Amino acid sequence: MANISDKQRNHFMLRGPLSKRGYDWWWHSFTAEDEETGEEKPFFIEYFTCNPDLAEDEPILGQHPGRKKDGKKPSYLMVKAGWWGEDATQLHRFYPWKDVTLPYDTNLNLSAPECSLTETHMTGTVTVSKEEADSHPEYMSDSGSMIWDLSIDKKVAFNVGYGASKFFQRLNAFEMFWHAEGMKTEYSGMIICNGRRYIVKPKTCYGYADKNWGGDFTSPWVWLSSNNLTSLLTGKKLENSVFDIGGGRPKVLGVALNRKLLSDFWYEGKSYEFNFSKFWTFCRTKFECSETDTEVLWHVRQETTSAIMDTKISCQKKDMLFVNYEAPNGQKLHNRLFNGGNGVGIIELYRKKGGKTELIDRVEAKNIGCEFGEYGELGE
Repeated sequence: MANISDKQRNHFMLRGPLSKRGYDWWWHSFTAEDEETGEEKPFFIEYFTCNPDLAEDEPILGQHPGRKKDGKKPSYLMVKAGWWGEDATQLHRFYPWKDVTLPYDTNLNLSAPECSLTETHMTGTVTVSKEEADSHPEYMSDSGSMIWDLSIDKKVAFNVGYGASKFFQRLNAFEMFWHAEGMKTEYSGMIICNGRRYIVKPKTCYGYADKNWGGDFTSPWVWLSSNNLTSLLTGKKLENSVFDIGGGRPKVLGVALNRKLLSDFWYEGKSYEFNFSKFWTFCRTKFECSETDTEVLWHVRQETTSAIMDTKISCQKKDMLFVNYEAPNGQKLHNRLFNGGNGVGIIELYRKKGGKTELIDRVEAKNIGCEFGEYGELGE
């Protein structure tokens, strides 16, 4: 059900049980150009909300040593901003709920001091000093500064179908829901990163926007997406194409399923979807994620009654970071969640027709947003 917009899924969801044990976040990633040198740099910005009904006058940070004594669960808006590359950095700014305006049941409209987010625009500023980062490990943050003012134009959606419908939302059926309203998004505007100015241009930002919400995270955790795609058969840039792969080990009504991924390749205006919840397509998935001394590697092969998608991706570890989140229950089980924006790879897309398999295209992908992690030793 690709490219079916559903802004309701982008609404603020933390009510009922999720208001005291839930998170809801809006993620954005894209590439910008150094205003002076033209050099490309990939960035990310995320607005992460947690446990609004447990709010106090100050943000409650789950990794603070005091939580072991008082047992309080995290409650805040966390604005996460940063960049990938050899100086990969993530910065966190926390707000108490009393400083946040975020209405339910209407189009996304978040505001807090020096920070805002709607479907079409976002602003923010995050500054963390070295002293703050060193003396407050509960911030889960590096040091640095970033300011942004960006317009958002979502071009292609990945709607995972009934699995994230209102019915399943009301049941809180899945532990981790996903909706990519802008798996291909054109951003425009500016960023100031540690004092350097970067320009974000619609056609060269290769932007992505999605949302996750629920009561806990998944392990393993896999995400791959890019719209900087070139046909290796024709040599042409694929201007109306994007792929998006995500998932891991979903839990439905408390029951863990086998390792499963959802994905869609929107190839020049046609959707090739691989979605385990659409059982009538007989979707089968095999995936393997591994690491060498220098790289993280993904190999995903998915097949339905009508198509096959074989995806091989790599990303240099030196360009990645371990992205930090704590769950609504205050635990931090993901301590090696690789996260990058410089992945590269090859995708082979086939159609199945009359018992035969035909190659549609062999595609080179760059500027791939990528993630992989399993619960690590620190979190066991």
